[in-house]
Amino acid sequence: MEPTDLTIELLKGIRNEVSGLRGEVSGLRGEVGGLRGEVSGLRGEVGETNVRLDRLERRQAEAEIRTATAIVDVAGAVREVRDLLREDLGLRGRVDDHERRLCAIERRPE
Repeated sequence: MEPTDLTIELLKGIRNEVSGLRGEVSGLRGEVGGLRGEVSGLRGEVGETNVRLDRLERRQAEAEIRTATAIVDVAGAVREVRDLLREDLGLRGRVDDHERRLCAIERRPE
């Protein structure tokens, strides 16, 4: 069987299309390589973000401990003030009684 001009032209067309596809595949390989680089960069950024989140978590825990300690200190100070006010209220009655008795003594004729 002798090749015809039509067969040769079809084979040339197929060859040209295969060559074009090879170029596209080569271009896709380059793009995939670029994507791999980007993914690698993103992995590094995610790692850095995780480190920063760990630091933030640690600082938050430390801040919560400081806040709890300060609240305990404030509660202690409030109890002390309460106790002082109770003492003051207890003494107020005695002072009023002494004032009343002093006034009575001062009003007496000598």
